[in-house]
Amino acid sequence: MSSRPRAEMIEATRARLIASARQAFARLGYAKTSMDDLTAEVGLTRGALYHHFGDKQGLLAAVVEKIDGEMDQRLEAISREVADPWEAFCQRCQAYLEMALEPEIQRIVLQDARAVLGDVTQAGEDQCIDTLGALLSRLIQEQVIEPASPQALARLINGSLVEAALWIAAAEQPEARLDESLQGLELLLRGLRRQQPN
Repeated sequence: MSSRPRAEMIEATRARLIASARQAFARLGYAKTSMDDLTAEVGLTRGALYHHFGDKQGLLAAVVEKIDGEMDQRLEAISREVADPWEAFCQRCQAYLEMALEPEIQRIVLQDARAVLGDVTQAGEDQCIDTLGALLSRLIQEQVIEPASPQALARLINGSLVEAALWIAAAEQPEARLDESLQGLELLLRGLRRQQPN
């Protein structure tokens, strides 16, 4: 047997476990998801889960990484499709908050990952901050926003977005909190704009 088919088999097993766990975590939550039920559902053993992910937390981290990647792709699509860089930046921020209404993101990324993984999710957040920093740097260079440290601005904006998303996800009426958050976001972003001379 060549290494390529084995590598493909390993990747297929990982993908099946991640997909099954993603559905279970979204439906039941991390705490109520049984690893025996999950592995049996995809026709694998608990040993396969431990071999690929170490433990249940490792599997959750892999699911969160997958969802984070998809969220990033959605945000990147906005940057590609919206011609005006400032409008694209604003729409990215709005889209991130709107994702907090999606049940899978609410439960897995904003609730369970924070509670179970804690600082493990920091790597994904650092990537978001770097992306925001690069976008802000471009807006500063193009004199769209006032000059400031792009990394400082990125951390401040990311922190605001994450906290608002957590607040939305925890609400009994998340749509109302989203509306309030979007209004606040508009005010915050407006404060970044460079004043045009009269």
